[in-house]
Amino acid sequence: MVDTAGASVAEPLEETIKRRKEREEQKPKRQPPYHVILWNDDDHTYAYVIAMLMELFGYTAEKGYQLAKKVDTEGKVIVLTTTKEHAELKRDQIHAYGKDALIEGCKGSMWATIEPAE
Repeated sequence: MVDTAGASVAEPLEETIKRRKEREEQKPKRQPPYHVILWNDDDHTYAYVIAMLMELFGYTAEKGYQLAKKVDTEGKVIVLTTTKEHAELKRDQIHAYGKDALIEGCKGSMWATIEPAE
């Protein structure tokens, strides 16, 4: 290709490809998403689950109720999809949340896991 002044402005093909690859490498990479999964048990009340979800995830009482009902009826529920690091944090917060004061003999917090989102 030639500019209007007649000077050559074409770069070798290899240089063009190299610059394009460099630009691609500079773009931020998206982290793969992970699900935080809450598992059902018989040691926790709806009130506990709703309060935990409101406190740890900022959900409304209605959203907390919907998730509590789903975990109760289906055995598990995805409570959040996020980066792996954030999912690990939320899982750990669920594990550290503590016992359900309304259930005598409650053994501790609910169980949660993380898994890659498909």
